[in-house]
Amino acid sequence: MAALWSNLARRGLRPDAMAARRGWVSSAAATQTTGAWNGAAFSTAPALAPMHPKDAFRKRLEVENELALDGGGARRVAVQHSKGKLTARERLDLLLDPGSFREYDKLKTHRATEFGMADSIIPGDGVVTGHGTIHGRRVFVFSQDFTVMGGSLSETHAQKILKVMEKATQVGAPVIGLNDSGGARIQEGIDALAGYADVFLQNVLSSGVVPQISLIMGPCAGGAVYSPAMTDFVFMTRRTSYMFVTGPDVVKTVTNEEVTQEALGGADTHTTLSGVAHRSFENDIETLRATREFFDYLPLSWKTDGPVVQTEDVRDRVEPSLRHLVPDDANVGYDMCSIINKVVDRNSLFEIMPNAAKNIVTGFARMEGRTVAVIANNPLHLAGCLDIDASVKAARFVRFANAFNIPILTFVDVPGFLPGTDQEHDGIIRHGAKLLFAYAEATVPKVTVITRKAYGGAYDVMSSKHLRGDFNYAWPAAEIAVMGAKGAVEIIFRGGDVEKETLNYTEKFANPLLAAQRGFVDDIIDPAETRVRICEDLELLRSKDLGEVSRKHSNVPL
Repeated sequence: MAALWSNLARRGLRPDAMAARRGWVSSAAATQTTGAWNGAAFSTAPALAPMHPKDAFRKRLEVENELALDGGGARRVAVQHSKGKLTARERLDLLLDPGSFREYDKLKTHRATEFGMADSIIPGDGVVTGHGTIHGRRVFVFSQDFTVMGGSLSETHAQKILKVMEKATQVGAPVIGLNDSGGARIQEGIDALAGYADVFLQNVLSSGVVPQISLIMGPCAGGAVYSPAMTDFVFMTRRTSYMFVTGPDVVKTVTNEEVTQEALGGADTHTTLSGVAHRSFENDIETLRATREFFDYLPLSWKTDGPVVQTEDVRDRVEPSLRHLVPDDANVGYDMCSIINKVVDRNSLFEIMPNAAKNIVTGFARMEGRTVAVIANNPLHLAGCLDIDASVKAARFVRFANAFNIPILTFVDVPGFLPGTDQEHDGIIRHGAKLLFAYAEATVPKVTVITRKAYGGAYDVMSSKHLRGDFNYAWPAAEIAVMGAKGAVEIIFRGGDVEKETLNYTEKFANPLLAAQRGFVDDIIDPAETRVRICEDLELLRSKDLGEVSRKHSNVPL
């Protein structure tokens, strides 16, 4: 009981007042303890009034539950709030439907005894785990509690996380992890490292079985970063979260570089430069609200269909503006998102990685209320060229969609792969092959629309008919060729009348007719009727079944 008393004191609770309130002792007895209250600790607990052992246990259980709910205590909670951060339980309250949370292992504690750990026992051990619902659909969650020993991961902390991850895989429901941790609990040494390795393994075993989402809402450093890195989507909170393998102090020691935590591993860094994170939001509340919205695009597991959302947008909506949005001049840019938004259900596009590799758009949208994965070249940035970052971004997204049976809708306006020594030396061949491999391997319904140009090898890569595209369309202004007319003529007719031959080449090849005659596009369609066609195709393809070659696994060019 003395240990329990000490725990109460460390959290800023008055053990004497609590004992009297719970009926353990009289008010007078509560003030006659041998350990004087000093706002921090008691040396011993007051003598309890005689009671039946079962009643005594019920009283103790009540306090243990309160301790678990209290986390690190009022003082540490106040510090958390002062940084603009919610507590672990407050975050779950906002993420999940009211009253839906069922907690696991609320009273679980660590078993470490070294370095004074026997006197630092808090029920729950720094992570809140369980399951609940988002808009009525099942989800498993864990939320690290920074107010309890900095949210550090111990052996039992890891076991709690593993339990929900394993249960999620067994029943077929997504996992959302709310990360806010200082890293491994140093006092536990290799036991904490083993805990991380166990979590990493389960990330791999769950990959492609159930969606895994990581919310970085505080520090995530060292080896801890590799668990979110192996999940499907990573969202970060600006200014209060960061991710890096080695912190600024180590960087300065090794490389003599001076860098802040924010510049090294903040939300802006990872959503614009590294591509580690997929979205970032201003604060905890916005992050959690966006996660609830995003969750409605995902199936619960690879075995289930995605949700169908009621929509007032009709299939036969014709968009005459699509006939004029794409400039005839191939050198003039335009925002592909404006095209996408006029084809998919209204206001349904949820972009993934909108601030990284802007020359390609990836995101989820809906067609007749059903989720589709959208990939599109964006001529507004780098003329829509495929480069290393765009290839990796899109390849990862295609593979997720294929893993969870989400149809892929591709809009193409690509002049080719980005030239340059930097691209070649950094491996554009290998990285570009990732996107080619992902599209070729995908067995889900694939519908492709060429809006303006599709040149060279990039034409092949962007879900062409040759990569098992189900329906491939071109708009009348589309150009499908090895390269643009001027470049082709300068090679073919060296020293000839370039201007004349360019006109001839344009008339013959700078249109989609030859591709249609070869069957490489299924039809040249009126842009205004694009939505109608795609909706009809997706309905037809719902029963698509493609037999696969028997093998252990493919070898994607990582």
